[in-house]
This record gives sequence, structure tokens and C-alpha cells, in this order.
Amino acid sequence: MNRNEIISSLKSNPEVSVLIVGAGINGIGSFRDLALNGVDVLLVDRADFCSGASAASSHMAHGGIRYLENGEFRLVREAVGERNRMIQNAPHIVSPLPTTIPMFKYFSGLFNAPMKFLGLLDKPSERGSVIIKLGLMMYDAYTGKTRTVPRHRVMSRSDSLEIWKDLNPQIVNTATYYDGLISNPERLALEILLDAEADNPNARALNYVSMVSGEKDTITLRDEMSGETYQVCPKLVLNAAGPWIDFTNRNLGLSTRYIAGTKGSHLVLDNPELRAAIGGNEFFFENKDGRIVLIFPLHDRVLLGTSDIKIDNPDDVRCTDEEVEYFLELIARVFPNIKVTHDQIVFRFTGVRPLGSSGAGKTTGQYSRDHHIEVLSGDWTNLSFPIYSLVGGKWTSFRAFSELVTDKALNFLNLKRQKSTRELPIGGGRGYPKGEEDRKKQIDGLVAWTGFNKELLERLFKRYGTRTEAIADFMKRGEDAPLKSLPNYTRREIMFLAQYEKIRHLDDLVLRRTMLAMLGRLTKDILLELADVLGESLGWDGEQKNAEVSRTLHLLSDRHGVRL
Repeated sequence: MNRNEIISSLKSNPEVSVLIVGAGINGIGSFRDLALNGVDVLLVDRADFCSGASAASSHMAHGGIRYLENGEFRLVREAVGERNRMIQNAPHIVSPLPTTIPMFKYFSGLFNAPMKFLGLLDKPSERGSVIIKLGLMMYDAYTGKTRTVPRHRVMSRSDSLEIWKDLNPQIVNTATYYDGLISNPERLALEILLDAEADNPNARALNYVSMVSGEKDTITLRDEMSGETYQVCPKLVLNAAGPWIDFTNRNLGLSTRYIAGTKGSHLVLDNPELRAAIGGNEFFFENKDGRIVLIFPLHDRVLLGTSDIKIDNPDDVRCTDEEVEYFLELIARVFPNIKVTHDQIVFRFTGVRPLGSSGAGKTTGQYSRDHHIEVLSGDWTNLSFPIYSLVGGKWTSFRAFSELVTDKALNFLNLKRQKSTRELPIGGGRGYPKGEEDRKKQIDGLVAWTGFNKELLERLFKRYGTRTEAIADFMKRGEDAPLKSLPNYTRREIMFLAQYEKIRHLDDLVLRRTMLAMLGRLTKDILLELADVLGESLGWDGEQKNAEVSRTLHLLSDRHGVRL
């Protein structure tokens, strides 16, 4: 169903078993799991899908090796297993990532980990080779027999400097282990959502719809596109608003303090020298102040992050000038001879981690990244339905958290689980080739079927995985041409995204359906041409197209430091 059909269906029948408020990765994951198990479920978000905290990730699928010293063994074990599943279920977007830790001392930190575990130390402190080696051995053990990724290895100073010639010669050695790279998290979330709707016609998702209020058995929703309000009558509400959970509960007349979020910011750099220096490896290390930071390969760019700053209102977050200076300076810790300048910053972004308030009093690095469900019902509310608030969590473990939420919701609805998401492929990962030979056969088959040149299909396959078949079919059913300002995209490719991926605004396209903004590919001419194509697909007149360009330019400048 398209947007108008979904809204019409709600007007004619406002009853729904589960309403999910918040379309970040936890809300979307729960939406898919409930849909897969036959539940009629409605997902709404006041903005676009995956545009809040879930759009501000470090692009890592990881177990969180540093959580071991906080004693969060269950979380690490779960996250390592979920990392492996993401690599298997979404291979078009998630792939093994070699992660290198440069170490400057041998024995530092031997007693810090047990002291942190016992709650006797809460300040960051440098970890040496021995303690990191012990942690990596435990980390590898959690992978089990699956071996989705290789085991870690420790290299000497001389061998490390032979591989990474620009590395700081003051290191004593390096350790390389494997996690996962999520090349485009926003696309991964969207494909999960689209899969859910395809699996269950009673699973419906709406962006730009906010929850205004609740009373007795009714929730009032507002369409942020038209301003119209309408009511739905859910049996259960899942509050998946992330760092906005307490604000959302307030709209229902409930006073909660579940969230004590911390801000994490990142920069994206166009620095070919630094990109060549790291190769295909992420560098994950302690800065001089003990903060864990990263230098990350993101396509042909470099991602720097991340901060961990307590914040009260998630609507106020921006990547500050102080954070920018901190990120640029951290490079010297590992690559002291590579010069980085402000004009190489092509994008900046920030978000708030929806961490549980139980971390209050600790340093932000010690706030738990684990997840849990807070339940409000009965005498605590004036509502006839319970509210489950989805607190905490991380990108890597979204599926496991969603499974937990769904099991609890199914139990409340007196339904039994029918299907599991554990081995379920996602979007363009369905039928994905197992190796290079299979991949070549798929591409050659598409060339023969569509008549398109191999270069175009290779490009589409890299972006969309096996969804390329549907996109190519759409592209060949009409007159098409490369965009004048952006020739590696075609008009009908953009039209497909507009018609089948729930785009409502120009920024949906450049920030979340593609990586154009984050990778610094945009110009004003590109924005104008994309607005023309979207306008043709979505029925925008000239005034609306100009308004969309202005809106996007403002968002890019205000939120991401991009001025075109």
C-alpha cells in the first residue's frame, strides 16, 4: 500500500494490534518480527525512517570488546553472535572489517579491568598489549565454531610498520581482529522495513506521522505532511523513540526517566593520504585522554569518531567546533605525519545513544549499552493498553532486542511465534552470491536479460544487492538517461527510489536512500536535478521543488556542516 492507501485504511478501521512509535532500528526490527509472525502492526515516525539516533552510528557491527571490562559478558556474547548474523543475512551491506589496535605499552591496565568490574574504578585508563590480548582471546571465543570472521592476530612493531608505513613509530605492537562494516545503515533499516510490508499486508509503516496524545483506548496521530489528525485504537504500544522515549511518554501523560543519553559525533573526511594509510582497516584505539576513538574506512572517505558526552535534549545536538578539533587532533596519535585540514571535512553528524538511566553517576563510557523493556500499564496510566518502552540497545544487537520485544508482545496478544528472524536474509541480501564466481554469473545473467552494460549493473549491484533485478526491471520499462550532474545515477533509478522507498522529501533521498550527502558528493546543481526527478515522480510543482531544495540546504548546513 502507498501512503494514501495506508491512511485511508486507518480511517476506515482504526483498530490495530500493535502501534510502534519511532522508526529507528529497534522500532523497525520489532516491526519486521511482528509482521513476520502475522501481527497487524502500524509503525510511525515523526520524521523519516532511520533519521534519528540510528542515523548517527559509527557504521560498525561489533560485539563491543571494551564492554568486557565493565563485566557485560552477556551483551558481548550476544552482540558477537548478532554481528555474525548481520554479515550472513545482509552481505550486500555488512561485511567483515579488519580492526587494528595500535598499542603503546605492554603491561598498562592489568589491574584496571578487574577494578572496573568490581566498581572500584570509573576513570578511563590506557590498556597495554597484555590486557588487550586477553580481551581478544575472550572475544574470539564468543564467535564459537562459526568462524564468520578470522581470529585475531598480534604483530610486532617492525611487522606493523612494514604494513602501515605511516603508523606512529612509538607503538610497541598492534593487534588486528575482525568486526563488521555496515556500509549504509539507513538503507539496511529501510530494506528491513520493506521486507516486513512485503511479508504481511497488515504491516504498515508511515514516516512523517507523529503521535500527539493518548486517552483511554485511543491514540491521536498527526500527519506532518498535511497537518491532518486521526485516531487509532491499539491493543499495545511500543515506544521505540530512542533518546525521545521520555518525551514520547510525556505526550501520553506519563512521567518517566528511562533515558540518560550520551551524544556521539563523527566527521567524514576527504583525505586520500589518510585513506590510503589505513587501507581496508579500521583503527580503533585510545586517545591520550583515554577515550576510545576510531579512524574508519567508509568507501573512499575516512570516518572519524566518536565522542561520548552527556546530553539532556536530543533535539539540541550538533557536532561542535570543540569536537571537530578533538577529532582532527586524534589522528596525530596514530599517524603523526599525515596532515589533516578543516577543508577536508565533507560531512559531520551527531546523535544521542538511548542509554538507560541506570548509568547515572558513572563516566559516560561506562553507561551500559545493553537493552531492556520498561512496562507501564494499569493503574500507572489512564490508558487501556500497556506501553512497552524499548530502552538502550545498539545497532548490532537490534535483531536480538526485536526478538525479545516480539516474544513479549506475542505473549500479551496470546499468540505463538511462527517464524524466526535468526537466519532470515534482508532485502538485497536474499539470494546473494556466495563467492566471486557466483557474483559474476549473476551480473552476466542480468546483462543478458536487461541488455544494460556490465558497468551499470555492477554499480547497481554494489548499491542494492539482489534488489538490482527489480530496479533494473523498472529502469528498462521506460526511457532513461544518466543524470547530467551525477552520471553514475540514472533518472529512472531515482524514480524507482521515489516510488517504492517511501521518499517524502529531497533530504530523504540524499541523506538516507543514498550516501550522496555523507560522502560529500553533492553540489547545488545535483540537488536541483534530483528535485526535478523527484518532482516528476511525486507530483511536486515548481514552488514545492524550490522549497525542497531550500529545506535540504538548510538541513545540510545546520546539522551536517555542509554548505553548497
